[in-house]
Amino acid sequence: MNIRTVESELIKDKYYVIDHPSGLTIYVYPKEGYQSTYAIFGTNYGSVNTKFSVNGGDEITVPDGIAHYLEHKLFESEDGDAFARYAQTGANANAYTSFEKTCYLFSCTEKFEQSLEILLDFVQSPYFTAQTVAKEQGIIGQEIKMYDDSPSWRVMFNTLVGMYHNHPVRIDIAGTVESIADITAEKLYECYNSFYNLHNMVLCIAGNTTVEQVLSVADKMLKPAKEQTVTSYFDDEPYEVAESYVEQKFPVSIPMFTLGFKENVGEKPATTQQLAYMDILLYMLASPSSKMYNKLLDEGLINDSFGYEHMEGPHYSTIMFSGESRNPKKTAEVIKDFIREFKKNGIDKDEFELAKRAVYGETVSGFNSTESIANIMVDMHFNNRELFSLVDAVAKAEPQDIAKRLDELLDPDNCTLSVVCGEEG
Repeated sequence: MNIRTVESELIKDKYYVIDHPSGLTIYVYPKEGYQSTYAIFGTNYGSVNTKFSVNGGDEITVPDGIAHYLEHKLFESEDGDAFARYAQTGANANAYTSFEKTCYLFSCTEKFEQSLEILLDFVQSPYFTAQTVAKEQGIIGQEIKMYDDSPSWRVMFNTLVGMYHNHPVRIDIAGTVESIADITAEKLYECYNSFYNLHNMVLCIAGNTTVEQVLSVADKMLKPAKEQTVTSYFDDEPYEVAESYVEQKFPVSIPMFTLGFKENVGEKPATTQQLAYMDILLYMLASPSSKMYNKLLDEGLINDSFGYEHMEGPHYSTIMFSGESRNPKKTAEVIKDFIREFKKNGIDKDEFELAKRAVYGETVSGFNSTESIANIMVDMHFNNRELFSLVDAVAKAEPQDIAKRLDELLDPDNCTLSVVCGEEG
């Protein structure tokens, strides 16, 4: 077993990376003086992984929404469910499925080892039958309908539908009522055995714990896994967006919008440096201290709901600006005009320094939260990035780095505006 120590000179902190004999990579980030501990057990498997092969075998296609369905079902066992077991330790447990990963987690202030044992046990102990699978269809069907009735969810998802022609990121994470009807116990086991291999997973723990505590449970609970290769397949995706404008009617008092910029991505995710430069760039462009934000606010085009985010995964990447606006189309044009001017005029050094300090402060402050640390470690692991290198990249960023990143991002002629508005438009 190999245990590595990773230290940061900048923030004077460290964590440990364990290559466990079972095949699982474990990250332990002790936080001295903290009372709580946060743990995530995740697999590199999300809603977009619907076409795949194992060890070079035949291509397998599974129903949309099956990764999310599997997450729900994994909490159940022949003897009850994991939530009832967590109730005995007092831990707060949850799980989520995103486009690119599925994670099971808990936080606690006591009985950490017992809670970790539960986590490692139920995630490695699938139990699916025709009866239990059928029972879940109605529950998840209701969840799908709930999201369909959420204007904030629809305005974001409609953006993805407008941007992408073929990529499964355009399909709801939970699938559709029709697609989940095709899910069977056999298909759940097929996906589980393909993606829930310890070599394809990670365990990240931050807070009031030690390497010795974690290993005392891991050595007992982890079942050695035979390494295998899972290859996911994606249809070719054009660079151009599918639709530049998407609108849906909803009973909302103020229209909601999302302006999404589709990025040209390769086989590999962005590097840590590219991610850091993008964070600084977006802060310069759209934070509450930016010229664009204040122009939009002064003209009454946005309110304090305005924000931005970056979404990325296998073969897709997008930057989204969103909020409420009584004139979404004009708001989108102002944003695109600002981007064009930004590209034309280059990087203002004073604005760059302000943004760099702010992003550095935000990045470092994230290390005060055990939840933030554990979640970032999962993302970093699955994208082959190192946690502290993000801090280093922000600290070392120069204006020319941001200028180069600007050339690669935010094409005003390749974006989608999604609007949710009332019947009056």
